[in-house]
Amino acid sequence: MALISSQAETEVQQKDGGEEDDRSVTNSYSGSGEDSLDSLLNQRCPLTPSLSPRKRTTSQSKTEPPLLRTNKRTIYTAGRPPWYNVTGTTFKEAFVIGLCGGSASGKTTVANKIIEALDVPWVVLLSMDSFYKVLSKEEQELAARNEYNFDHPDAFDFELLVIVLRKLKKGKSVKVPVYDFTTHSRRKEWKTVYGANVVIFEGILAFANKELLKLLDMKVFVDTDSDIRLVRRLKRDISERGRDIAGVIKQYNKFVKPSFEQYIEPTVQVADIVVPRGGENFVALDLIVQHVHSQLEKVRRRSALASAHQGQPLPTTLSVMESTPQVRGMHTIIRNKDTNRDEFIFYSKRLMRLLIEHALSFLPLKPVLVETPQGTIYEGRRLSGKRITGVSILRAGETMEQALMAVCKDIRLGKILIQTNHDTGEPELHYLRLPKDISEDYVILMDSTVSTGAAALMAVRVLLDHDVQEDKIFLLSLLMAEMGVHSVAYAFPKVRIITTAVDKKVNDEFHIIPGIGNFGDRYFGTDAPSDWYESDEGMDY
Repeated sequence: MALISSQAETEVQQKDGGEEDDRSVTNSYSGSGEDSLDSLLNQRCPLTPSLSPRKRTTSQSKTEPPLLRTNKRTIYTAGRPPWYNVTGTTFKEAFVIGLCGGSASGKTTVANKIIEALDVPWVVLLSMDSFYKVLSKEEQELAARNEYNFDHPDAFDFELLVIVLRKLKKGKSVKVPVYDFTTHSRRKEWKTVYGANVVIFEGILAFANKELLKLLDMKVFVDTDSDIRLVRRLKRDISERGRDIAGVIKQYNKFVKPSFEQYIEPTVQVADIVVPRGGENFVALDLIVQHVHSQLEKVRRRSALASAHQGQPLPTTLSVMESTPQVRGMHTIIRNKDTNRDEFIFYSKRLMRLLIEHALSFLPLKPVLVETPQGTIYEGRRLSGKRITGVSILRAGETMEQALMAVCKDIRLGKILIQTNHDTGEPELHYLRLPKDISEDYVILMDSTVSTGAAALMAVRVLLDHDVQEDKIFLLSLLMAEMGVHSVAYAFPKVRIITTAVDKKVNDEFHIIPGIGNFGDRYFGTDAPSDWYESDEGMDY
């Protein structure tokens, strides 16, 4: 255990601890909802003044703003690099920092300043306050009279907390309860959190459970003088919660102070770092940030994909449409570099429609009997499942949505933005919007072209992290390279791969040969690849 201090002056900071505000979960990536991507904001989150800026662990072009503004929220878009290996499995769990300390010690301030200094967008701030137990009617009456102990271990649902943090550490999508501090109950809606490279978990009893401690990679105890904590608590409860001085002091003396001495203060012994004076201790914060940066590793995926599976037969999960004269003729038109944009779009859409119809034939069907207008029985077939959801890999995969909607009534759509980092050559996940309960659906995953399979692998991994079953994922593309087919099939052998054609070669720049060119640019009429809305597979890489 290291004790860290600095010459920074102690001052009253942001409140935290005890029965907290509704700030239970903060995700620096916001990835769900019914919003659409609009305009860009050229701004950055400021670093903590006393900490020197550090090199990003998730690469981002110097000229690209890290934010997207939507009609409902601002989204961090600096990309998340691959978090899995060539087999499609997670190679490294999220790094979890546990922040413990007394009520109003400054834990949330410390957490926010760590996030600012890390300058890593895929960070989740998870608070114990989300996991207060739902109070009974009698307990609610006690709480209204300041007679309920919210600082006791029995006030928290540790079982649910461990389950959520364990899934989050493994990279899975999780649902976090939202606690209502006015009614002392959980709201009906739960927050969806996904995609953390770093998880910062803070709470007054963050070190009080043995199973919880096993999930923490770094344990930080925020040590603040008791008088300062009392002043902060008085200010918070009186100004923000409408409580009187007598009630706050009564609760503090009866529950907060004894619980701190009995359950919280002794856990300082398990801490790796003790931070006096909270968020103003820049030396301690800098040490924490340096350690976290050392734990985050960069991964090279494309070089590994390019050298794998050479000379192997194509997998049985691949289905290539029959190259009829009609299909061959459409390929001739869209592959021709001299084809104008109108013809390129027209024949691409025709080919997409045929591809979608072909793909739907692989969905499992169950027998069903219907009565015809003539009063006789017809033995037919119907989808054996709840529903179908289409997910496009932006931007080129979005061109296939119209064809899918034309043949599937009332289909739900999701979007995943995967972009190639031009410095590293690696795919990065920037944004996703998936429908609710997608885990129950058959998913049509769409991209225009697949070369190395890097973006397709990432998109499939995202779906699996949201509990979609592997054998319910259908990867559709107008054109694939053998390399990409092998990469996807090796990592995810149950995913059905469906395309209109497979080309044998990929050049040194990961372009399919003979290929189709940059499908997104040709379809949308753009002169150069868009840094914000181009999937690396849509770029024929």
